Amino acid sequence: MFLSPRKGRWLALTVLLLPMLAQAWQTDRSYRFSILHTNDHHGRYWTNAQGEYGLAAQKTLMDQQRYDVQAKGGGALILSAGDVNTGVPESDMLDAEPDIRGMNLVGYDAMALGNHEFDKPLSVLQKQQKWAKFPFLSANIYQKGTDTRLFKPWATFNRMGLKIAVIGLTTTDTLRIANPENIATIDIRDPVKETEKAVAELRASEKPDVIIALTHMGHYDDGQHGSNAPGDVELARSLPPGTINVIIGGHSQDAVCMEKENVSVKDYQPGQPCQPDRQNGVWIMQAKEWGKFVGRGDFTFRNGELTLENYQLIPVNLKHKVKNLDGSESWLTWQEEIPPNSAMMKLLTPFQLRAGKQLDVKVGSSDGVFVGERDKVRFEQTNLGQLILRAQMAATKADFAVMSGGGIRTSLAQGNLSWRDLLQVQPFGNQVVSVTLSGNELLSYLATVANIKVDSGGFAQFSNISLVADGKGVSDVKINGEPLQKDKTYRMATNSFNASGGDGYPNIETHAGFSNSGQRDADVLRDYVSQHSPLKVSDYQPSGIVHLTAAQIEERNKAQEKQRKPSYPQMILAWIWPRAAQQH
Repeated sequence: MFLSPRKGRWLALTVLLLPMLAQAWQTDRSYRFSILHTNDHHGRYWTNAQGEYGLAAQKTLMDQQRYDVQAKGGGALILSAGDVNTGVPESDMLDAEPDIRGMNLVGYDAMALGNHEFDKPLSVLQKQQKWAKFPFLSANIYQKGTDTRLFKPWATFNRMGLKIAVIGLTTTDTLRIANPENIATIDIRDPVKETEKAVAELRASEKPDVIIALTHMGHYDDGQHGSNAPGDVELARSLPPGTINVIIGGHSQDAVCMEKENVSVKDYQPGQPCQPDRQNGVWIMQAKEWGKFVGRGDFTFRNGELTLENYQLIPVNLKHKVKNLDGSESWLTWQEEIPPNSAMMKLLTPFQLRAGKQLDVKVGSSDGVFVGERDKVRFEQTNLGQLILRAQMAATKADFAVMSGGGIRTSLAQGNLSWRDLLQVQPFGNQVVSVTLSGNELLSYLATVANIKVDSGGFAQFSNISLVADGKGVSDVKINGEPLQKDKTYRMATNSFNASGGDGYPNIETHAGFSNSGQRDADVLRDYVSQHSPLKVSDYQPSGIVHLTAAQIEERNKAQEKQRKPSYPQMILAWIWPRAAQQH
């Protein structure tokens, strides 16, 4: 029988590993353990305005779940799939210290490194590692130019006599979407190859019974990852069967509950049943974002076989709005309210009070909502994109402005706006910059940024410019309503993240016309909001950016081809009677 090189390689490796797979578990004994997991915390150590999520309620819930697991003869493992950083000003100001110390108190066993762990310099990440009583894991992050891993690749745990290994993996997109300055010395390698390598090392040294991949790579239905790097589905499908048992994931911020094979439940509601994805024999789990849910997977290991007995996403005081008989509105929890843990409140309250004094300052007001939600700013132009970019244009006296939609992290509500509100919208601390480009240079730049696909952090928000993008290039470009002229120069405003190549944008920092204003983006927005309040959302409606669909591109190409084809009657007339053809 013919074996492909890949299959042959793995058959040989399996044979080599057989002596190492010494059985540690007892025949006909059932081992029970549960995985409790969260992901994409993003600074949400405190509750929101409606009293949802937060580490105080999460601590209470985790304790309840752990005790329940133990009462049923099992052991619990508490895992985070990364992105503890960035999203809430109180946390951002304090380098996520309250979050990490709170996670210590919850009892987390391990955390995968996410891309937002690199939003600040490596020195901050190293400080966070010292605060943490649990390891930060990533098997595929290396010191650039070497074969030296920068972080602990895995951790092993004993639960009820069962040895469980947890391997950390980080999305390769970090090299594209993180601040280039903070990742200049690191290399993030292919997760599939690094998982194979790590598992081989684990089998040789630790001989685990169960292997979990704790990943920050994203879940994409049927592996359709678009412009994002491959995620958990692709990882599971690419590995030889039996390499790993479970993937606990993050990054895409989804409640991974499957409606049918390769199709997720859309708009998952708290309390609904949840069936995790399964690919190539590997269960794939993810618990939305911000600690809104705690995922719980109950497993039984018997005679070398791992079985998922039950899975659920447990909401952490999530609420929905209801109308009362008198017309007023109330927020009701989907399930029984979880009380806050007193020890956690004692730990976190001083952090909250310290930051609150600086953040609860009114900076302006709005007569409506400025939209900045993830499912909007990564798919379409929004009024909040307009507001931010107009502020940057005013600060740099630019002709137009552009930024990646992923840099907008939340919406601005109607009513009074505080300094905290603006920092939640722009938490990264980027500088506002500008560059002067010729018309020709600008066309080349726009051909890249205007064609970044939707559902990507790089999806471009524009202001004071109109264009048509077709997936490869741009046409009908107008700036301030005037057609672009190739020999004219234009000043463009953006932020330092995009200017340095972040989100796949062209690097413009070395351009002769580049200038850094030295002003932080959130400060620029604050000044603009203060000067123009009360803001009217009707003044910030986006327009002028057209992304052609495949059908529209085909129709356009047919029309252009028709125009290029010669008119045979006209050709015959020109041959017989040249002057008549010219007059015609």
